[in-house]
Amino acid sequence: MREVFHQSLEDVQGRLVEIADLVTVAIDRATRAFGTSDVALAEEVIEADAVIDEKALELDELAIEILARQQPVARDLRIVVTALRVSASLERMGDMAEHIAQLARSRFPERAIPKGLKTTFTRMGELDVEVSRKLAELLRTQDLRIAESIRDADDDIDELHVSVFEKVLGDSWKGEATATVDATLASRYHERFADHAVSVAKKVVYLATGDWAGADEEAETSPVI
Repeated sequence: MREVFHQSLEDVQGRLVEIADLVTVAIDRATRAFGTSDVALAEEVIEADAVIDEKALELDELAIEILARQQPVARDLRIVVTALRVSASLERMGDMAEHIAQLARSRFPERAIPKGLKTTFTRMGELDVEVSRKLAELLRTQDLRIAESIRDADDDIDELHVSVFEKVLGDSWKGEATATVDATLASRYHERFADHAVSVAKKVVYLATGDWAGADEEAETSPVI
C-alpha cells in the first residue's frame, strides 16, 4: 500500500508538470498573438484553455481520492493539499493567458497594443514566458534555486506594470478610451500571471523547507514531491 501511495504522489507531480507545460505553451502563444494581432493563434489559446481546465480538474479529483483512501498525515498531507492549491494557481495562469488572447481577438484586425507601449508589452510577454518555463522546471526538478529567479522576473514585470499606468495616466497620453482600457487590462493580466507563478514557487519552497518565511529567501536544492 505504501508503494501505491508513493506512486500516486509521483502521479500528482507528473500531472502538475504537464499542466505547467501547457500553461507555458498558452502564454507563449497568447503574448505572440497579442503582439502581432494573430487571431488564429489567439483562437488556439482560447480553445486550449479548456484542456488546462480539464487537466486541473482531473488532478484535483486524484488528490481528493488520495486524501480519502490513503489518509496521508504530516508532510504527505501537506504535499497533497499543496498540490490542490498549485493546481488552482496553474489554472488561473491559463485563464490569464486566455484573457490576453481574447484581447488580441477582440481588436482584430487592429493591433491590441496601444501606440507607444509595444516595447513594454513585448518585454512583459517575454518575461511571462520565461517565468512560466522556469516554474515548469521547478515543478519538474524541485531545484529551489529556480524560485529566486522567478521572483526576480516578477519584480521586473511589476516595474513594467507600473510604467504602463504611468503612461496612460500621464498628460502626454493621447490614446482613446478603448486603448486605455486595453492597456490597463493587458498589463494587469501579465502582472497577475507572474504573481500566480510566484505563489506556486513559494509553496514549493515551503514544502521543502517547512519555513514559510524562508520561501521569500534564496533556497538550496531539496527534493519536494
